[in-house]
Amino acid sequence: MGVIGAVREDGLGGLQHNFITARIEDLVIWSRSRSSWPATFGLACCAIEMMATGTAHYDLARFGMEVFRASPRQADIMIVAGRVSQKMAPVLRQVYDQMMEPKWVISMGVCASSGGMFNNYAIVQGVDQIVPVDVYAPGCPPTPETLIHAIETLHQLIEDGEIMRRRAATGTGAEVRVQEIPAGTSVPVVLGVK
Repeated sequence: MGVIGAVREDGLGGLQHNFITARIEDLVIWSRSRSSWPATFGLACCAIEMMATGTAHYDLARFGMEVFRASPRQADIMIVAGRVSQKMAPVLRQVYDQMMEPKWVISMGVCASSGGMFNNYAIVQGVDQIVPVDVYAPGCPPTPETLIHAIETLHQLIEDGEIMRRRAATGTGAEVRVQEIPAGTSVPVVLGVK
């Protein structure tokens, strides 16, 4: 009963590590990084590029992300696509708070990341003022290739455990900035390398 009680309180960290539990922990991290479901949170023109990423040409299903969830309780990645107005900021935070842990955020586009060309009182000058951002995808709007690169980078950070360590230490996201990728090109991201 002592082992079961430790698992209830501490999760996988409550088990003594041996050849079996280390493999279970690796399997949980691997499956978490390969089966993430994004919340639908498109706010402006970047949402069109986010929808294009889900089409057959780019095939998000190969990353385990074919289902964009309408309910935040069934999603673990929030892709903030587009500018966030001051009126939308509390709604964005409420959707983020309703998501189950662990959860991650991708800021898609220059408007979500820094307010973009809308330097005025009505637009939030960076979504990181509302929720902790893990990966920033640049561009106006970012190409589907850039979003896929941001997703692959996020998956690598999840698999390495970097995000969980940083969030536990600082309470913020990973704040990784990826390079913008022109349409029609690809940049390989090596997954599974620690």
